[in-house]
Amino acid sequence: MNLGIIGQAAGLFAVTNIDDILILALFFAQSAGHRGSTRKIVIGQYLGFTAILAVAIAAAFGATFLPESAIPYLGLLPLALGLKAAWQTWKNHRDGEDDEEADAKEGGPSPLEVAAVTFANGGDNIGVYVPVFATAGDGGMSVYAVVFLVLVAIWCFAGRFFATRPVIAKALSRWGHVLLPLVLIAIGLLILIEGGAFGV
Repeated sequence: MNLGIIGQAAGLFAVTNIDDILILALFFAQSAGHRGSTRKIVIGQYLGFTAILAVAIAAAFGATFLPESAIPYLGLLPLALGLKAAWQTWKNHRDGEDDEEADAKEGGPSPLEVAAVTFANGGDNIGVYVPVFATAGDGGMSVYAVVFLVLVAIWCFAGRFFATRPVIAKALSRWGHVLLPLVLIAIGLLILIEGGAFGV
């Protein structure tokens, strides 16, 4: 196995997924104290990233399941989830429910919500991965896929690590219910605007 390809794969993953650590930390903070929440977030992250990988590999072989013009509209997923989270936060605040009570009810994000955000946020990664995979050949593409999937676990660990550091955990428990909707809405709008969706 070529160490050069492993290093390139690790570097490419890190550069294209650095923002996922913040999103994962927010998800872990939101679901702190709920049984099975870590498993749900990790499953969701793997589902979303596996979908990105599958689309990129298929496109490298010449199949296009997702037209390039559709990629900017993936921003609608995190935008919708962010608006839903903002609505829930506003509703809890209006009803006089404190954050701990609201968190106890919600139990954190579902695997499908995490997967949707991961896939939408990584939609632009597909455009980066396709030419790399196409030139790497079958063997190289396999190495990239394995390295990426191993690094997803490390990214999940890093997100959970940051969410459980006392200073960060305190800030996220106090402001996470506001930050998560804002981050999701910002990601959604960024994907839509940068991709020129709706002629923006």
